[in-house]
Amino acid sequence: MAKKEMYPIERKMDEDDLNRLIKSLERSTKMLKRLLFVKYRYDGDSVEEAAKRIDITKMIGYIWQGRWNQNGYRGLIPRYAGKGPSKMSEEQRSLLKEKLKDGQYTTAQVSDIIIEEFGIEYTMKQVWVILKKMGMRHAKPCPHDKRGPKDAEDALKKT
Repeated sequence: MAKKEMYPIERKMDEDDLNRLIKSLERSTKMLKRLLFVKYRYDGDSVEEAAKRIDITKMIGYIWQGRWNQNGYRGLIPRYAGKGPSKMSEEQRSLLKEKLKDGQYTTAQVSDIIIEEFGIEYTMKQVWVILKKMGMRHAKPCPHDKRGPKDAEDALKKT
């Protein structure tokens, strides 16, 4: 049993507002880290030393330095790439959902169906994401012990 806290936290801000504030400041901390890297380079640190000081890889350091040399401060601003258009149309998604309604399928089987029906290849993770977005659930298969009796479930229900 958990101990009751002596000093509970006061909710001074709505949780949605707090999340928005955190998200907006994440970009600032990323910029701070990048500018610190540039400052360390100005101070004479090698790319490797400056990268180590702010806990990034040497390769990322070279990328940031290249962006700085090319575009200055603007080059360091994080680039968040939006996701591209979906390979499957809404019509294809609804057809897939209709096809999957009548049975239970593994992610691999759904992937095969998508390839056969629409000629589109996805990774297993992406197939899982698509199924989740369509509101479908998944469960891990339960292995059956081949050594057990054939009517094990019926016997269990009786007891």
